[in-house]
Amino acid sequence: MYRKYSAFLLFVSFSATVSVAGSIVDCRVITGGTTECNPYSKRLLRAKEVVYDINKQKLIITKTLPVPAKKPKLKVISVADMIEKYVHVEDSLRYRGSHDIVVKTTEGKKRLTRKELWERKQKEVHQKIEQLREAQQLKELEEIRLAEETKEKVQEAIKNKQGYYTIAKGDTLSMIAAKYGMKTKELRRVNQLEDNAKIRIGKKLLIPFSQETVDAIATGKYKVKEGDTLISIAQKFNLKPKEVAKFNHLKSTALIRVGKTIQLPFPYIIKVLEAKKKAAERKRKLAKARKKGKGSKLIRGFGRHKLRVTATAYSSHRGQTDKTPFLAAWNNHIHPGMKIIAVSRDLLSKYGLRNGSRVRIGGLPGIYRVRDKMNKRFRKRIDIYMGTSRRRALRWGRRSVVLYW
Repeated sequence: MYRKYSAFLLFVSFSATVSVAGSIVDCRVITGGTTECNPYSKRLLRAKEVVYDINKQKLIITKTLPVPAKKPKLKVISVADMIEKYVHVEDSLRYRGSHDIVVKTTEGKKRLTRKELWERKQKEVHQKIEQLREAQQLKELEEIRLAEETKEKVQEAIKNKQGYYTIAKGDTLSMIAAKYGMKTKELRRVNQLEDNAKIRIGKKLLIPFSQETVDAIATGKYKVKEGDTLISIAQKFNLKPKEVAKFNHLKSTALIRVGKTIQLPFPYIIKVLEAKKKAAERKRKLAKARKKGKGSKLIRGFGRHKLRVTATAYSSHRGQTDKTPFLAAWNNHIHPGMKIIAVSRDLLSKYGLRNGSRVRIGGLPGIYRVRDKMNKRFRKRIDIYMGTSRRRALRWGRRSVVLYW
């Protein structure tokens, strides 16, 4: 009796559970038409302990698993829906161009065909190419401009570092190179001159210094500019400030004004000035000697000996010489223009003159040489050769002069 009753109760409880969970399918059992499932259905609850109440004849279930307060529901997505939503499938090439495409423009959204879209993209590509080409052209033009500016700057720098020196009378390549602290080979190389090349007066030589420096070294003069000092000027020309100050009769601490001309004490300029100073001193002494000699023209500073002699003149004529008017003593051949004299024989034996001796004659410029001798009867006598000009010899006549040798 009790077994039949208990079996009946179990059947009723199971039917109730199935009826409650019949609308929601277990998530482990999903079919094609299922849209929702319950992961915690009452079918999955399991009884821990079963107690039978005899009086009430009722089945009591205790210690069961807790039932969730709210049943979560999971949505089941089909494969077709998933493909349509998450997978992008492009059209086949055979259908390309048959559908319109909506694109955004400045005017708003616009519907274009595939062909129009392709043409539009091609146009954009051509525009970008043109822009790149224009940018490249602008870049090339900028590079050309910069190159020209650089070239102009280089030429200006070269111009500032190069000058020209005009060759003057008496100049040689070695002298010019020494002026500018160069070697002769270097000066030839700069001007592309051969070893045996000759230079002429007035020709310009390229010097690797600025034109201002070239002119200053050539003339030995420098015009003061704004900001110049004695120290800066001396350093510019590799000189000592004290030498520059002393050469210009200035104090080392003296201020120089703009536009003032400073004399530069280069060695060759000092040498020229010393030569001029000696010449002036010689001229002064000569003038003093002339004044002391009461008008007689005396020459000082030549040789160790001097002697007052009687001077006559002769020319290359038979009446004044012999049958060989152009052949002197010691077989010396003479010709017009030569500065020679004939001397009396006592000057040869007693005073030490000989063939070829160099002498100076008071009142006459230049140096004469002894190339002939006179007759034995003459004493302290010289005969000056006047070439073929008999008139000059007659005009000279007979004079008393001082002979230096």
